[in-house]
Amino acid sequence: MKKTLLIAAVVLAAVSATPAQTKNPVSSALRDILPGRQKNIVAAVEEMPADKFNYKPTADQITFGHLTTHIIESNNLLCSKAAAVPAPKIEEVKESDSKDKLVSSLKASFDFCSDALAKMDDSKLGETTEGFGGKQVTRAWAGIILASSWADHYGMAAMYLRLNGLTPPSAKK
Repeated sequence: MKKTLLIAAVVLAAVSATPAQTKNPVSSALRDILPGRQKNIVAAVEEMPADKFNYKPTADQITFGHLTTHIIESNNLLCSKAAAVPAPKIEEVKESDSKDKLVSSLKASFDFCSDALAKMDDSKLGETTEGFGGKQVTRAWAGIILASSWADHYGMAAMYLRLNGLTPPSAKK
């Protein structure tokens, strides 16, 4: 009897220690990733001095202001496509806009992503939607590109900061 109780206790402990499966693992992962990426990207854009938004490391690269507008546009498009919600109607942002306007638009794009991803569920990931250049892609594709874009864009912003003698947010202790 004691052996049976011991086995039952071990099994119960193992089962209770196993994480519960989430109903929407992909959309839940995107929602979990968003706050950290948002924090670092917004902080990086805020860190760059306004007079450096026209900075680009080489003639062939984009300016920091262009990078910022690209992030704003990508957030609005990809969060819309991944979550199957309409993109927000916003005034076009330009790399020549003021730092304050770009930061405000960037924050609004992340707020939109947060709202959109809150409505996302994995049952629609196989649906097709229009991607870049009219190409038909799945909503899963949009979500994967969204997450990888956040990493890529933050990496670029961090490099631009370092090239200007500034420390990226994720490197600050």
